[in-house]
Amino acid sequence: MDVPADDLLRSAPLRRKLARSILTWFDGAARDLPWRRTRDLYCIWVSEIMLQQTQVATVVGYYERFLAAFPDVRTLAAADEARVLRLWEGLGYYRRARQLHAAAKQVVAEHGGEFPRSYEAVRALPGIGRYTAGAILSIGLDQRLPILEANTIRVLSRLIALRDDPRSTQSQLTLWSVAEAILPAERCGAFNQALMELGSEICTPREPQCATCPVAVCCAARAQGLTKEIPLAAKKTEYTDLTETAVVVRRGNKFLVRQCQPGERWAGLWDFPRFASAAVADESWLTSAREHLASWLGVQIEPIAHLTTTRHGVTRYRITLQVLDARYVSGKVADDLAPPSLRWVTLAELAEVPLCVTGRKITGLLAEKKTKQKSPVQKKPARTKVKRAQPTR
Repeated sequence: MDVPADDLLRSAPLRRKLARSILTWFDGAARDLPWRRTRDLYCIWVSEIMLQQTQVATVVGYYERFLAAFPDVRTLAAADEARVLRLWEGLGYYRRARQLHAAAKQVVAEHGGEFPRSYEAVRALPGIGRYTAGAILSIGLDQRLPILEANTIRVLSRLIALRDDPRSTQSQLTLWSVAEAILPAERCGAFNQALMELGSEICTPREPQCATCPVAVCCAARAQGLTKEIPLAAKKTEYTDLTETAVVVRRGNKFLVRQCQPGERWAGLWDFPRFASAAVADESWLTSAREHLASWLGVQIEPIAHLTTTRHGVTRYRITLQVLDARYVSGKVADDLAPPSLRWVTLAELAEVPLCVTGRKITGLLAEKKTKQKSPVQKKPARTKVKRAQPTR
């Protein structure tokens, strides 16, 4: 393994020069992001959890709405999980939201509602690893803690021309050592943010902007012409194609929804009854859907129509979803007999229920359909017969 990291680790003047260059660049190039306007550990924590595996542009709106609803750790801890998930809806990776909620309760129970300030206490909270703890405490309190995430892994891998897989155990040890070594004595939080910003805006995965990079002269990958090869790309995901059916079961003005259970996809969220099915929406598919709901939920339905077909990806699956519109006929899902995982809700109530993304899309389709049904039919104006004048001779 070619590791010019040794030069960086041995040379204090080189490390200081690197830190100064990155901080000077960041002072003039930093994006104005809402979580950069505060030193509140709670707010920084929320932003860091949201930013895991999610683009900055997507997070901004969610972050602002979440803090408007839960301005401090106590309000988050006291909130109903359904409300937390509803505000997280669309961000994906819902385990993050549940862990955030659980950690808030732990902060209230064990730290009197004050976000802890020690590294060990922060690491003990659900959903917080080495990177997240370092980010929160360095940004909020300027503690000298390194960070390592997707953007900084790319920057550091190129700086030291790391030819091995950056995800391997040995490479991770090397990168953590470099991340810690280059941290300046002061402005550690700003430096960590600058390193992430550099990876996001300049040292990008494809076509890095080396000409405008503040540390291009220190970059071993650039010197060796290896910026396209470093870091080593992860193996491409092999996707599995699935076909599923979601059934919109109507009973008057209400619809049947089911809460996804632990171990299922979207655990804790609600969805229209959904199950694996045949690939073709034909008569046999309608019969199969009727039989499946009868055996699975004890619900007898009468299919009305094929509502829509959607396609979406979840982790390593590409899912074709056939959506069936159906009428409730009978079954033990009356309001007083339905299990907690089944509910009858109106369209208005669905707006408050935390749904999976496709469940929300189906809800939007139902609302749009209802609006069209309510719209008055524009009648053509009646024609007025005009008596023709008799021709004159």
